[in-house]
Amino acid sequence: MRNTLALVLTAGVASPALAASGPFVSLGNTDFVVTLGFLVFIGVLFYFKVPGMIGGALDNRAQGIQSELDEARALRDEAQTLLASFERKQKEVQDQAAAIVAAAKDDAVLAAEQAKADLEVSIARRLAAAQDQIASAEASAVKEVRDQAITIAISAANEVIAKQMTAAQGNKLIDAAIAEVDTKLH
Repeated sequence: MRNTLALVLTAGVASPALAASGPFVSLGNTDFVVTLGFLVFIGVLFYFKVPGMIGGALDNRAQGIQSELDEARALRDEAQTLLASFERKQKEVQDQAAAIVAAAKDDAVLAAEQAKADLEVSIARRLAAAQDQIASAEASAVKEVRDQAITIAISAANEVIAKQMTAAQGNKLIDAAIAEVDTKLH
């Protein structure tokens, strides 16, 4: 029906009979020959079913395009799924990185506090060692001063005793010291 309507419209609109002069149905009229050639051409097209072939080719092309669109949709869906997966993995990696950074900061704070405590202990230990050295040096100095004072006192006592004591008194003192040592040792 469509084909017939197209043929009638084509013949009616492009009717060269309206433009020609003289008898229209004559082989001498070029308009009639052109119209006849056109109608034969259209008839040959319909005889060999060219509109059906063109329609089939267009249908095949439409099916091909539809299958490509379906494949493109499937690929787009797959790409969106992969994108969502990668975004989820990226979020997880960012969360892990943030957790690692937070743990590192906490570890750094703990290490700094531990280092501070260790430094305080080390300073206290060194301070105690320095105080021990000072006390030891002080005790050594006091002992040295006492020893010196004893040595000087003994020398002075020796001189005083030597000047005031006679030989008989010295011998008496020596005998008393020997007796005292003898009683303490036995």
